[in-house]
Amino acid sequence: MAKLQLSIAMGDYDRNRALYDAAVQIDGVDPTYMLLNPEEMFFRAFRFQDFDVSELSFSSYLVKHANGDCPYVALPIFLSRAFRHTSIYVRKDRIRTPQDLKGKRIGIPEYQLTANVWARALLQDDYGVSPSDVTWVRGGIDQPGRPEKIKLKLPDDVTMIDAPADTTISDMLDRGEIEGFMAPRAPFGAARNNPDVGWLFDDPTAVAKDYYNRTGIFPIMHVVGLRRTLAQQHPWLPGALLKAFEQSKAAALAKLEDTSATKVTLPFVEEQLKAARDTLGKDYWSYGVEPNRRTLEAFTRHHHAQGLSSRHVAVDELFHPGTYETYKI
Repeated sequence: MAKLQLSIAMGDYDRNRALYDAAVQIDGVDPTYMLLNPEEMFFRAFRFQDFDVSELSFSSYLVKHANGDCPYVALPIFLSRAFRHTSIYVRKDRIRTPQDLKGKRIGIPEYQLTANVWARALLQDDYGVSPSDVTWVRGGIDQPGRPEKIKLKLPDDVTMIDAPADTTISDMLDRGEIEGFMAPRAPFGAARNNPDVGWLFDDPTAVAKDYYNRTGIFPIMHVVGLRRTLAQQHPWLPGALLKAFEQSKAAALAKLEDTSATKVTLPFVEEQLKAARDTLGKDYWSYGVEPNRRTLEAFTRHHHAQGLSSRHVAVDELFHPGTYETYKI
């Protein structure tokens, strides 16, 4: 019997490498892999449904799922995770504390980006800075005119304006036309080297560790989406994908643990791996619903509170039902 041919879009991460290199096979599947950056993947997936399987923005998926019009069903495969304290840049000559952002202007590439949901959540929960306390200025990070990929209806008390058509939020930050910048990428151009531009938190790692110790949350950025029609036609497929991505991640971690010759071009990898496990636990980058329920519940709560999802979506309806439990030996 011929294997099912699938197009699979994902990022070029170590945890996916065994799939792309064919060291790990997906049961019953003949895949065509495309290694793409998040902006291209998400735009093509949500605008044109270009892929059978695609890494997806968690926030964009939740917007569409809550409205009942998402062409993909999510699998609890969390290819991207990050503490988003490093996503907030400010004019250090004007902003000293998070509370100084009240009444100011923050540039964003898109309001609904997952990184921005988490960053707004930590500003509100830990520092009392609500989304309605600032003016949001939307524009491209490196190219002017970036659109919001999904139509939104924000709360009435949230103010969002577009950056001038011929400029970027990086340039606006460099010139001092906005006081803050919030995005999953760093500012581009002159802003990156401007001595008055820097992270809001001088030691974001220490702040993030404190955040985790208090909340138990390691923020999830991306999920994997399977075309809904394929999930209906092949009920075995969601479990097969979860199994393969788990095996690929395990292979990546095994290589990371092999310190005979460092597998990444970075010193202190052994020490950083130990520090991550000391703080977050041995399985610090877990897939699956139950190990991540607290993080998932926090995200769905904040997502709805920020006016992005039309209803509060329960964790138990987020993912394909065939991925909530797996076999054990």
